[in-house]
Amino acid sequence: MDLTPEQQLNRLLDAYSHAYDVERDVTVEDTVYPAMATYFLRDENYLISRKHVLSALEQHEYVYFLQVEHLSAESLQEHIDRTKAAGLSLVHPHKEHMFSNVGLVVLADTISPEAKTLLKRTRFRKYYMLGLQGWTEYQLAAMETSTGSFYSNPAGVGARKNLERNFRPRKK
Repeated sequence: MDLTPEQQLNRLLDAYSHAYDVERDVTVEDTVYPAMATYFLRDENYLISRKHVLSALEQHEYVYFLQVEHLSAESLQEHIDRTKAAGLSLVHPHKEHMFSNVGLVVLADTISPEAKTLLKRTRFRKYYMLGLQGWTEYQLAAMETSTGSFYSNPAGVGARKNLERNFRPRKK
C-alpha cells in the first residue's frame, strides 16, 4: 500500500495532532512549510490550594514539517537555519521555563549522502541563564520515502521514532 505524499503528511500530522496544535501552511522567511506543530505543557505543584503554587515548569515544542522530492545538503542547511531562527524567536525564557525544543521533520523521496551526514551531525543546544531558565535543543528527523529509511540527529530520536511508528511496515 503506497501512500501519496499528501497522504503521508496527513498521517504524520494526525499522529502529532493528539498532543500538538497543528497549523497548516506556515510561512517562515518567504518559505511555506506544509505544517507546524506546537506543544505546550505547564506542570504546577500546590500547597493545600491552587493559590499557593510551590513550583511550576513549562515545556514548549515547535516542530516544522517539510515535504520535498530531493533533499540536498545545501537545501537542508537552509531549512535548518530558517526553522531554527523562527523557533528561537518563539522562545521566551523565564524562571518557570524548563525547555523549548525546535524541530524539523522532513519527508523526502530521496536524500543525498551529504544531507544524510548533515542530518546525523547537526547539533544545537542553548542554555538560558546557565540553565536556570531552561534550554533549547534543535531536533531533526527525516524519512526517505523511496527506501523507507529513517534518519535523525541525537536530539531528534523521538521524532524519528514517531516517523518509524507511522511508516515502518508492521510485522505479522
